[in-house]
Amino acid sequence: MRRDVVEHESAPDPVDARLAARLAELRAERGWSLGELAERSGVSRSTLSRAERAETSPTAAQLGRLCHVYGRTMSHLLSEVETEHAPLVRAAEQTVWEDRASGFVRRSVSPPHTGLRGELVEGRLEAGADIAYDRPPVPGLEQHIWVLEGALDVTAQDVAHHLGTGDCLRLRVWGPTRFRCAGPEGARYVLAVVRP
Repeated sequence: MRRDVVEHESAPDPVDARLAARLAELRAERGWSLGELAERSGVSRSTLSRAERAETSPTAAQLGRLCHVYGRTMSHLLSEVETEHAPLVRAAEQTVWEDRASGFVRRSVSPPHTGLRGELVEGRLEAGADIAYDRPPVPGLEQHIWVLEGALDVTAQDVAHHLGTGDCLRLRVWGPTRFRCAGPEGARYVLAVVRP
């Protein structure tokens, strides 16, 4: 059975702690109660409360729902928890976020900057990982998915695409999407995202 949230056994990761604070700020800026946000996002009130206190880390699907409600891409939201905006970010300094429950690791490759429309993300999925997003964070979001290693099945607008190493899929996201690592080994890919 898949857990709704990732449990932390010790102190929260610094990125998770800053993300929790930013999620709480975004809700407060809109004057929404946890119940109102739960209705808008489809994420339970208790999960939202625990995520805002950094007691849990939202899954990729839950974070996608919150990004949709707040009109941000995941990279945009994660860039807001960074402390500075520099034109160069070294590999060792790139923000890495992990959804342990689904086997998804996400690295923000592009230097964080909220004013720009394009960004690069490296994604890694463990063999058998399956992530479904019920809506895009921003309707009409342009994505380019370039598989560097392994195989990836991507479904968008009820059309399934099987991508092997070196394949690239370009699409605009208007509805649900699904990323599945169907191969016997994990998959590594680059996701180029361009906000409309």
